[in-house]
Amino acid sequence: MGLKKVWFITGASKGLGLSLVNQLLQAGQSVAATSRTGSELSRAVNTNSEKFLPLEVNLADEISVEQAVNATIAKFGRIDVVINNAGYGVGGSIEELSDEETRQAFDVNVFGTLNVIRKASPHLRKQRSGHIINIASIAGIAGATGWAVYSAAKAAVIALSEVLAEDVKEFGVKVTVVTPGAFRTSFLTQESLVLAQHPIDEYAEVRNVHARYLKMDGAQAGDPEKAAAAMISLASMPNPPLHLLLGNDALLRANAKLDALTKEIQDWKAITISTDY
Repeated sequence: MGLKKVWFITGASKGLGLSLVNQLLQAGQSVAATSRTGSELSRAVNTNSEKFLPLEVNLADEISVEQAVNATIAKFGRIDVVINNAGYGVGGSIEELSDEETRQAFDVNVFGTLNVIRKASPHLRKQRSGHIINIASIAGIAGATGWAVYSAAKAAVIALSEVLAEDVKEFGVKVTVVTPGAFRTSFLTQESLVLAQHPIDEYAEVRNVHARYLKMDGAQAGDPEKAAAAMISLASMPNPPLHLLLGNDALLRANAKLDALTKEIQDWKAITISTDY
């Protein structure tokens, strides 16, 4: 793994976040980790290591995020790698999801990520180094029926990461956006997945897709321990990728989307170029 680094990881009490924390601590790295409930995080990680700093943070609250970043700097002196892993799925058609359900999804998946980047950036900029790793989803590249809001939130994470990479390049700070497919974590359980509280009967296909997804719980193709190891390896690369797909399902969906997009652009090219002066 190379040099010892200080890692700041959100959404660390379960799933991919927990795999990341455990692997990093085993490798002797310093880890600050956040969760909505500090006690749940401490119980999940179960260590009294001096190199572990558990933090209870509300990511949608900028002040809460700032306090967590400051506490990390106070304990470890710096932050080298930021992993914005916190997020949750939200299922339902746009019509079925209320404004509140939709905004909550963006609060955690998008605004939480933005708050962490905003508060960590001054430190990374000052030390002229660092790596920001944002976890999106293949849904942000190729969405599926019944997941419009989730896909939109993850597409926002991909788009902001692409431009962020350009903005911070001159400070020696690297950015990678990771787009996993389905991994065998707690993602498809109630604590990580919210379905529309007021479903509309006529959206039969949305219900069918959701039922298929829920049946997949525990049978996903991706191994979270391998995903965590792949993400950790990014931090020691001199030239890490801007985009990293994880899982064969993610690869298939991304390629299908690229093929469809390329074909559509070509098919409608005549109209596209007819609008110039």
